[in-house]
Amino acid sequence: MCADHISPGHQKSEAEHRLDICTAGNWLYERGFIPACDGNITIRLDSERILATPRGFCKGMMSPDDLVITDHSGRKISGKHEPSSELEMHLLIYRRRLDANAVCHAHPPIATGFAAAGVPLDKPLLAEMVVTFGRIPLAPFAMPGTTELSWSLEPLVADHDAILMANHGVVTYGADLISAFHRMDVVEHYARVSLVTELLGKQSLLSGCDVEKLLTVRQRHPN
Repeated sequence: MCADHISPGHQKSEAEHRLDICTAGNWLYERGFIPACDGNITIRLDSERILATPRGFCKGMMSPDDLVITDHSGRKISGKHEPSSELEMHLLIYRRRLDANAVCHAHPPIATGFAAAGVPLDKPLLAEMVVTFGRIPLAPFAMPGTTELSWSLEPLVADHDAILMANHGVVTYGADLISAFHRMDVVEHYARVSLVTELLGKQSLLSGCDVEKLLTVRQRHPN
């Protein structure tokens, strides 16, 4: 059985990280963020190893033994299955963000709807969103599971903690898995609020002055 919760922090045993990935997979699946076998999750175990979800598995039905360990070039070190076909995207993030130790890729329906419409989540509608993300940009479309997908993300990774991928989904990352998961959850929440304002036909945006103050808070207290 997988753990019932994920505690903050990166310094854990490999067994604890395996349980955490199973738990996050269950959470994402139960929320409808990753239907069927969609999505992928990784954790940077150390300077040489990545723990990854297996290819072609429902993330809500994994066991710790199903996970795969690769090196930072994507070569499998251990595991009875193959790693996710989108592992290269995760490896790019680890190379560009030394502060990131976990990555979640999912298809939350409202946020993915914005991505499919070609609309970034970059309007200052919520104070919490500005403090958490600044903005959530949209990467241009690239075929999933290809090097081109990493190329489309590369210009955005350094300055953002969440990215919409056009006609595809969302990727988030953080210092540990709970941070990466929470960011995915917040992206979908903000997408829901944004959609409601669109349906109501009115958006009351924060002023430029207020945004500057909130960005100052974000710099002082990074998530």
